[in-house]
Amino acid sequence: MRLCFLVEEQYRYDGMPVDVIRQLTAWGHRVDVLRPGSSLMRLSEVVRAGDHDAWVLKTVSGGPGLTLLEAAATVGLTTVNDARSIRGVRDKALAAVIAEGRGLPVPPTYAAARAEEFAGLPASAYPLVVKPADGSSGRAVRLVPDAERLTAPAPADGHPDGMLIAQPYVPNTGVDLKVYCVDGELYATERRSPLHPDHPARERNVPLDPGIAAIAAEVGAAFGLDLYGVDIVLGPDGPVVVDVNDFPSFRQVPDAVAKVSRAILRLAGGGGTGPAPGPHPLLTAQARAAGGSA
Repeated sequence: MRLCFLVEEQYRYDGMPVDVIRQLTAWGHRVDVLRPGSSLMRLSEVVRAGDHDAWVLKTVSGGPGLTLLEAAATVGLTTVNDARSIRGVRDKALAAVIAEGRGLPVPPTYAAARAEEFAGLPASAYPLVVKPADGSSGRAVRLVPDAERLTAPAPADGHPDGMLIAQPYVPNTGVDLKVYCVDGELYATERRSPLHPDHPARERNVPLDPGIAAIAAEVGAAFGLDLYGVDIVLGPDGPVVVDVNDFPSFRQVPDAVAKVSRAILRLAGGGGTGPAPGPHPLLTAQARAAGGSA
């Protein structure tokens, strides 16, 4: 099969997707790598039906990769995950509406262009978890104890011009549960919450409770995702979904590289390891110019 991976600079050396690309190549498939943040592209030549069996996205939420993935979907190309599904989770305000509409356990969510606007919430809503609606990897997430602290300087990697969302903090032990889904198989990992950086917990695999598994499976159905991660906290009233990620790191998933690679092939419509097709000259040249391999 011939695949195109959209990989932004932040993930250029990350195991996901670098090791997956190597695995697919070792199996005899052709993988072209496009770096949307550092490539000059003529869109009519790059996004063209028939050149690839599928496009795979590994980018930051606010980066240009999703636009290119959506362009590929527009001309009829298969995308992993589905481009519309990715848009649904990359915009956290939209994701909150989708999740609540499907009856998933999510905190009440408020949106505003400026953090000061959240001062209109009642005192009972505090402490608040405030984060960019297009954030990812825990960047610029902060715990605000009261309305007076809303005007405190935002983290340096914040998004001052974008939409913000706020959710009442769910009391918990300081440990989050990350549930990964790889092509229908679920894996649970316990880890320190980014809101509790001093907690001594270490990341480790844990048994998956059937109730948590049902919630994670419903997340996939609600958003139309095949490869994803769900962040869950165990609050006083039960589990609460606090974030959904498309194509996460899959840390702690046994044999993750092979499993993710096989899932991509299946979703792309293949699954075998037949002879590699010829290269896409334009993307191959761009990948080499950007310092990658294709």
